[in-house]
Amino acid sequence: MHETLAVRARGVSKSFGEVVALDGVDLDIAQGQVHGLVGPNGAGKTTLLGLLLGLAQADGGDLEVLGSPVRRKLGLPDGVAGFVDGPGLYPSLTARQNLAALARLRGDGSDGVGDALEQVGLTDVADDRIRGFSLGMRQRLGLAAALLTRPRLLVLDEPANGLDPAGTRHVHRVLTRLAAHGTSVVLSSHRMDHLAALCSEVTLLATGRVVFSGPISMLAAGSDELDYRLRTSDPAAARRVAAETPELRVLPDDDLLQRHDAEALLVRAAVPALDDLVARLVGAGVGVRELAPVVAPLEAAFLALTAAANVSSEDENL
Repeated sequence: MHETLAVRARGVSKSFGEVVALDGVDLDIAQGQVHGLVGPNGAGKTTLLGLLLGLAQADGGDLEVLGSPVRRKLGLPDGVAGFVDGPGLYPSLTARQNLAALARLRGDGSDGVGDALEQVGLTDVADDRIRGFSLGMRQRLGLAAALLTRPRLLVLDEPANGLDPAGTRHVHRVLTRLAAHGTSVVLSSHRMDHLAALCSEVTLLATGRVVFSGPISMLAAGSDELDYRLRTSDPAAARRVAAETPELRVLPDDDLLQRHDAEALLVRAAVPALDDLVARLVGAGVGVRELAPVVAPLEAAFLALTAAANVSSEDENL
């Protein structure tokens, strides 16, 4: 067994009729790691999360969860919790009653209900019926339900869906704290900013296959040239300096950008050329107020990899 891994998958496949949802997936998730699962719609993310939660059986390959092989039957070892497609809750019950009912079904006492509600920031609405809860509040209650089991592997499908910025930060703190205490967290998200803030590693799926798996910094580094927005103390001087910087291109003014920020300049370059640009600007006495990618590096890498995977899949079907 692989004691240092919370999840180990080798060649895992799953089909629904003629639709191949997972096609030879390999995956390693270390203990105490927040691991992101990303990909376009239909890439197989939800199917893989369902396998990790024991909601479905793989057709082929080997899957180990918390060091135990998952055979051709439903069910997983103790210590796994989470949800896919949103948490299952009773709308006519209060938040506290929902958690207490789940605790009783598992044969546990309700001692941990108050603590779980506090962790996700729902103490003030603990005795409100959840039929009036927003989507974000329901997501946080689903997380509280998973925390009742004190999981060693937490599997979450779009946990930040519907959350406002304060709720997002709260959930991020909860997940980061769990990982720091040894819990492995696997989550799917379409929000690249959430992944960049939370995950140490990501796995990118496209057409049921893994097209990248590893540290998030490596995925972001895979983006070569990107478009950047530059704001300075002297836009005219900045434009002249940028035009003279090797391996960097000043892009035509974007009408939408210019309407919102007439002082912004768009440039396209790789990181070394950006370093050169900043040094030249400082040398010319131009203050750099902002230099940020128009599309985040992680998102750019995601778009490039999924596009390449889709082209490859189409070629195979010819």
